[in-house]
Amino acid sequence: MPVLTPSRRAGSPVGLHRVLEPSGVLPQAATRLDTQAELWPDEVRVRVDRLNLDAASFRQLREAHGGDGDAVRRAVLEIVRERGKMQNPVTGSGGMLVGTVEEVGSDSPLGLRPGDRIATLVSLTLTPLVISDDLARWDGGSEQVPCEGYAILFGRSIAAKLPDDLPAQLALAVMDVCGAPALTARVVAGYASPTVSVIGAAGKSGSLALAAARRAGAARTIGVVPIDAEAYALEDAGLADTVVLADARDPVALSDAVAKAGGPADVTVVCVDVPGCEGGAILATAAGGTVVFFSMATSFSAAALGAEGLAADVTMLIGNGYVPGHAEYALSLVRAESGVRTLFEARMGA
Repeated sequence: MPVLTPSRRAGSPVGLHRVLEPSGVLPQAATRLDTQAELWPDEVRVRVDRLNLDAASFRQLREAHGGDGDAVRRAVLEIVRERGKMQNPVTGSGGMLVGTVEEVGSDSPLGLRPGDRIATLVSLTLTPLVISDDLARWDGGSEQVPCEGYAILFGRSIAAKLPDDLPAQLALAVMDVCGAPALTARVVAGYASPTVSVIGAAGKSGSLALAAARRAGAARTIGVVPIDAEAYALEDAGLADTVVLADARDPVALSDAVAKAGGPADVTVVCVDVPGCEGGAILATAAGGTVVFFSMATSFSAAALGAEGLAADVTMLIGNGYVPGHAEYALSLVRAESGVRTLFEARMGA
């Protein structure tokens, strides 16, 4: 290992020392990161074996390339090579990864050891990443991406050791969205017997949010899905008191559907991976209620201006993906709720 020069004796715990362009921004806002394998004292290098692209990013890539898996694969490779991280330039989102700790800097505060199998709980949009196998084992047809390469974690990065009792692919899928159920539970617990509506309820974050809402004291849960197949799957899972069909991009139709199911909702959780759902979520929420946006397809300016234009007295929260204890909480829901696990496994199989 080369001797550290004075300028490399201490890095920034948030990774500022890895930002190449533009200077002065945080790694998430950077257009290019330094991916050199040599560690700063508080960093950790992870040998990566699987990525999990976030749903909004994967949908955008698939639609942009007409479902051509090879083209999607080439697009992801190009993004990572150009930026030194996986950050879809259209959605601004990335995902997370699974791998094995390879080397730990002498001052790392993360408590990891070489050989630990981990999932990162920070976004790929701020994680220095190198892919070394050209994604040769990925067909571009799924959110989970088998790969070879390495990634760098900073002093304030977050990672969780993979559980022994769940398949790695399932654990990765759960940890990718583990902020959603934890924040949902926190918000629902602040109301007395609320009605909770989850938009995109048959997806990963949506199913977990429904389970968390019920556990946190929701008096009524409404699962909103766009197509019959998802409605049947959600009904079989038994996670929602009422399942309704509605296009979340149609504000009036969504609001009417939620009202007929027992709404408006005191808490609305948005877990869709398509844009244009802000107005409907606001309209379907009761005065004094809360809308939690967990979708990376959300336009927060549209949400703010839409609420103003509707004279809607609602609190709107950005699901930032982190709540203390969120990973273990999400995994506990998967272990306890067979319906959640069934929906996850069906999605992974598809």
